[in-house]
Amino acid sequence: MAQHESPAISAGTARLGFAGLGNLGKPMVQALLRNGWTISVLDRDAARAGDLDGVRVVPTAAGLADCAVVALAVPDDEAVSQILDELVPLLAAGSVVLIHSTILPGTAKRLAEQAERHGVGLLDVPVSGGAERALAGSLTVMAGGRAEVLERVGPVLDSVAGEVIHAGPAGAGAAVKLANQLMMFAALAGVQEALELAAAYDVPERTVLEAVSTSTGDSWITRNWGFFDQTVAAYDSAGTPVRDRPWSKDLWDIVAAARDRALPLPVAGLLAQHLAERVEEHARKGSGS
Repeated sequence: MAQHESPAISAGTARLGFAGLGNLGKPMVQALLRNGWTISVLDRDAARAGDLDGVRVVPTAAGLADCAVVALAVPDDEAVSQILDELVPLLAAGSVVLIHSTILPGTAKRLAEQAERHGVGLLDVPVSGGAERALAGSLTVMAGGRAEVLERVGPVLDSVAGEVIHAGPAGAGAAVKLANQLMMFAALAGVQEALELAAAYDVPERTVLEAVSTSTGDSWITRNWGFFDQTVAAYDSAGTPVRDRPWSKDLWDIVAAARDRALPLPVAGLLAQHLAERVEEHARKGSGS
């Protein structure tokens, strides 16, 4: 059956595979379970699946070969590629791979072409919203890839997303996610410096944030101040290295993607050099450690 003629994949009739039970992956699996999906999971630390009732834990990527849809929320391009190099040749024709990881657009295009040669659909579908929205099933999904493949997995994505935006062909979802990350981290750096400026004149953070809440300095960052401190704590608890955290890894991905197009992004380059250290330092101060 041609891909565009294949029926939508629905809960109760298909097994899902999910690789990566980290800060976003685990709550996404919890949202999928709540929506009735049968799931096999893969993680370097199998203990992370201990409180996920009803899932089947597999030791290797090959254990996901019987799944109609396989979703990945692993750290980076290398981890995604390693799993898919092993798994894609084993998947049945008509299966679909969903890459929720933040990866380079070029990697997404390459993997989509590789999957298509095996009759497998592949979408780069990075997400935004944080762990709480992942658990609530209200993430924003930025999708790159074939429209007919996206339509087939609509019921899967609807279980984790409040909004799904089809950005374009393979790699487009990854590009939009990197654009989102650059906007967010540029705003974060600006807010950090602004609060330090006010603090130098003995004005506490809460006063500045209250003032800008109805002023032109208002932003998602100021309305959710503390989000990154909490995320740092979650990554610390999971043992995630700083280099694999978004404020480090994603900024270097942005610089790499720009270099691939010979595009100068001086703000991104500056942020890649110093923002991670500042995010981590602020979280340490907030926790009193």
